[in-house]
Amino acid sequence: MHPAYSVIVFTVASGAGYGLLFAIAAAALAGVAPAGSWFAIAASALALALAGIGGAASFFHLGHPERAWRALSQWRSSWLSREAVLALAAVPVALGFGVAWTLAGTGTAAAWLPAVAVGAAAVAVATVIATSKIYATLRAIPAWHNPWVTPGYLACAGLSGALLLQGMVAIAGQVAVALPATAAAAAVVAGAIKLAYWRSIDRAPPASTAESATGLGRFGAVTLLDPPHTSTNFLLTEMGYRVARRHARRLRAIAAIAAFLVPGLLSLALVWIEGVWAVVGASLAVAGATLGLVVERWLFFAEAKHTVTLYYGDARV
Repeated sequence: MHPAYSVIVFTVASGAGYGLLFAIAAAALAGVAPAGSWFAIAASALALALAGIGGAASFFHLGHPERAWRALSQWRSSWLSREAVLALAAVPVALGFGVAWTLAGTGTAAAWLPAVAVGAAAVAVATVIATSKIYATLRAIPAWHNPWVTPGYLACAGLSGALLLQGMVAIAGQVAVALPATAAAAAVVAGAIKLAYWRSIDRAPPASTAESATGLGRFGAVTLLDPPHTSTNFLLTEMGYRVARRHARRLRAIAAIAAFLVPGLLSLALVWIEGVWAVVGASLAVAGATLGLVVERWLFFAEAKHTVTLYYGDARV
């Protein structure tokens, strides 16, 4: 599939936003959320801003952006529509959580904070799941119709959120050993899930072949004599993208090191590092993860092949 940059920005940025929303909600529930109203405002605003940037980027992939509002009407049958509805619902929930967290020093707000935090965490998880299901339910693209896709989206979002919260805490000069340990664990889990996904798509038997697609397998091997079109077209541009295997291996290594290994090691180091070096380490962890996740998401699209390519010369998908 053609790796559109707008969709890459959408999935990476929105995943980080909802991951941060989940992280600060979980921290509030665990009683380790940093004190200070400014921190609550900044963290909530950053989560909404990243989610908003991701949502805005998705519009650039639409042929008719002015019709985007129609997606909200198909929530009964479309995961894309459900994702849009949940994204809109996340805004008031996140704002409510930010207000409750900001005013947590008062008796009324403190009483409401756990319930609002649960709601914020739930809507964040639900939105990321809906985003992943947009791809995971497409049977015509075997690399996406894979049981590791949804866990991978959740794990990468969780890692992004944990690293962002860790960085904000380091900038605030507060010490919270649980956060670096959690971020390091999130890096391990996300890396393991991503490796399992790559292993799965590499070793999976072909979901379809030229013989099964044409129904002519009973007569022997099927060979393409003439392509359906004599020049490039939308199907080849969007669904026939190819990336060389050697390049894919190299990019996988870059993604694994930048997104999971480096942030995990830096997060472990932050258990013992404080002050300005903690800020540097946390910032490098966020930067590395961002680069790695962009590469990982590019590969997610570039390595996927649509079944329609069987009619353009591919032997298997």
